[in-house]
Formats: sequence, C-alpha cells, structure tokens
Amino acid sequence: MFKHCRAFVSTRLPRWCGCKIVAQLARREDGAAAVEFALVALPFLALVFAIIQTALVFFAGQVLESAASDSARLIMTGQAQTQGLTQATFKSQVCAKIFGLFDCANGVYVDVEKFSTFNDVSLASPLDASGKIDSSKFQYTPGGPGDIVVVRLVYQWPVFVSMLGLSNMANSNRLMMATAAFRNEPYQ
Repeated sequence: MFKHCRAFVSTRLPRWCGCKIVAQLARREDGAAAVEFALVALPFLALVFAIIQTALVFFAGQVLESAASDSARLIMTGQAQTQGLTQATFKSQVCAKIFGLFDCANGVYVDVEKFSTFNDVSLASPLDASGKIDSSKFQYTPGGPGDIVVVRLVYQWPVFVSMLGLSNMANSNRLMMATAAFRNEPYQ
C-alpha cells in the first residue's frame, strides 16, 4: 500500500506544485520502517500494558483468596478464639500471609461475621453511597464451636488506566473481595 502511495506522490505531486525536491523525498525509502513503527508502536504498547495490568489484577485476586482461606482456618479450628485474637491481631495474621503485593496495614479490611444458619448469611456491600469503602460496617465475631462464620477480606486495588473497564469504584480503583464461609469445628 505504501508503494502505491509513494508512486502517486512521486509522480503527480511534482506536477501540481512543480517541485523536484518533493519528488525526491517521496522516492526515498530509508525512513519507511521508522514511520511504520511509529504507527504501530502506540497501539502495541497500550495492548501490552493492558495485558500486564489485567494479569496483575487477577493475580492479586488469587493472592487475596488464598490469604482469606488460610486465615479463615485460624477461626475454623478455634485457634483465633482460644488465643484471644482481636480484629487487629487477626488482621496481622492475614497480613502475614500476603507477601508484598498489597498495602496490607492500610488497605486490607477484615470482616468476620457469625450466623446461625447458612440461609441467614447476608453480607452488606462494603461501599457507602459515594462508592468508597465504609469500614464501619465491618465487625469481628468469630463465633464458637459449630457456629457458621463468614470471613471477608476487602481491598481497593489501584487501577492505572481506567479505560480498560477494570475499575468498579468511584475513585477509579477496583474493589477486590475474598470470602470464606464455613462451620467452625467442635474445638475445646
């Protein structure tokens, strides 16, 4: 296609403007690769960045899910209750299972709720009306032996390019949640 354009420009343009310099520039091919790369580079780099950002979001979600299931085991086996873990100490146990991917101390929220049956499980949205995380809705009630408990970890992941559709919060971040629902073991 470029050869046809070059042929058109090199044959017809000098007749219209009367310039031999334009015809000589139109016949040169030494900058064609640079021009073609400039046309393709921006969409290619945008695609690569989108793939990397999407992969990081999915990887972070998996890390959060693993931390939720590992930390929920502390409550399910009764270790959290017998050791007297508070919400802050339980959160530190959660943060010990997340390795460098999250700002755990400031960004991860822990919600532990007890229910009488699995049918009664009803979790409120962690977002307020403005679309930001409302930490006042979170509680820490690990329950006793045989109780049904839901452990939920909430994190707001920063999205750098919100045009990709990865953001689902008001401040162009992605709300990530990991949930573990279980019945506590009959510990002593």
